[in-house]
Amino acid sequence: MNNCIRFILNGEEVSLAQVRPTETLLDFLRLRRRLTGTKEGCAEGDCGACTVLIGRLVDGKLNYESVNACIRFLGSLNATHVVTVEHLAAADGTLHPIQQAMVDCNGSQCGFCTPGFVMSLYGLWLANEAPTRADIEKALQGNLCRCTGYEPIVKAAEQVSRTRPSALFDPLENTRSDIVAKLWAMQAIETIEISSQEGRMLVPSSIEDLARILAEAPQATVVAGSTDVGLWVTKQMRSLDPVVFINHLSELQTASAGDGGITIGAGVTYSQAFSVMAKEIPAFGRLIDRIGGDQVRNMGTIGGNIANGSPIGDSPPPLIALGATLTLRSAAGQRKIRLEDYFIDYGKQDRRPGEFVESIFIPYPAEDTKFAIYKVSKRRDEDITATLGAFYLTLTDDGHVGDIRIAFGGMAATPKRARAVETALMGEPWNESTIEAAKAEFDSDFQPLTDWRATADYRQLAAKNLLTRFYLETTGAPTELKRFAEMA
Repeated sequence: MNNCIRFILNGEEVSLAQVRPTETLLDFLRLRRRLTGTKEGCAEGDCGACTVLIGRLVDGKLNYESVNACIRFLGSLNATHVVTVEHLAAADGTLHPIQQAMVDCNGSQCGFCTPGFVMSLYGLWLANEAPTRADIEKALQGNLCRCTGYEPIVKAAEQVSRTRPSALFDPLENTRSDIVAKLWAMQAIETIEISSQEGRMLVPSSIEDLARILAEAPQATVVAGSTDVGLWVTKQMRSLDPVVFINHLSELQTASAGDGGITIGAGVTYSQAFSVMAKEIPAFGRLIDRIGGDQVRNMGTIGGNIANGSPIGDSPPPLIALGATLTLRSAAGQRKIRLEDYFIDYGKQDRRPGEFVESIFIPYPAEDTKFAIYKVSKRRDEDITATLGAFYLTLTDDGHVGDIRIAFGGMAATPKRARAVETALMGEPWNESTIEAAKAEFDSDFQPLTDWRATADYRQLAAKNLLTRFYLETTGAPTELKRFAEMA
């Protein structure tokens, strides 16, 4: 057993043997290191004021991603490079071109959110030498500005991409080879275990070690991206003991398209899954673009979204509609189940003591299948779902419903199929009268709750209207679809 985590903070190697299991990176930066450029705005991964970059080795290459420090735990940082806004300027005080562009374009007023915007743009700078306006807007989805407005910030990003010189001071590009060597040396070859008065945290060295740890401590909280678990700590003030961090396990981070379908490891982030999902199932790729901002997509995992069983998780409804299956693993071996059978009740999943989600298999939609995902939320980007519907339809040669699967989130205690609606549609002609008759069955399938995201009546009406939208889109009825959009 190893008893410390090691990482690089800007230009300094850090080794910590005293770490609370739920200590956040933001608290470490501000309270322990007095790096106060990283701000606390919301403490829930929503505003982006705490944005930093995390560099890690992926297939031997150094990759930097923007993350929310407010919900990122220290225990997840072993063998990474943490970069804060203080690291961007040169030693003589010369601003980084991104910082200078923000000054030139008047991209700051009160300045509170500015470091987070700078770091998000820096992440884009490293990944994309010629970003389009759409690329810039996507990179800034996870950053909220309450006074400047976004246009000057977007203009700063456009300016710096146009004038980017070929030879330039940059703290990461100039030290990349040195950072790679140091991170290789920090790779853990044995389990890291750190105990404190507040509990115990473990970083398993392999998937086999993870299974052993959970066999010994089945009550442990497994943390991959912490985009949900982080809020248990920052908002609910929960104590978690022990905590097991798995975001570094390469065995859980493969995403591949093979014969019959796509296999996604439980540790694959939304950002990692995007390319394969957007290519093979475009509707799912478009959904990923609406899950949080880049910071959340770079941390959150599809496996974690499934494992915690939230009724408003974005990925389970479409995966259920696609007929996905789960592979669960424990020290005793593997077990496969249909994803729709995994969700039993609110907060209760079919996961036995010591089991964890290992992977998800998603069959390719059958030829000529019509598939759509609709997310309803108060704002389009970076918002929690009020309700989300996924529709999978195959028609017979004569235009009747041959197969239909409809799944919703935000309508029940778990992600759930609309079985009564499906039954009403099966075998019937795919026309407006069939749709209108089937909509009444939503009242049998779902009894949604009222909360701050939406009322029960709104959710029920939205679900029915989404079926109408799916019908209009699949039948190519532009006039009716336009009328429907105007009424919505």
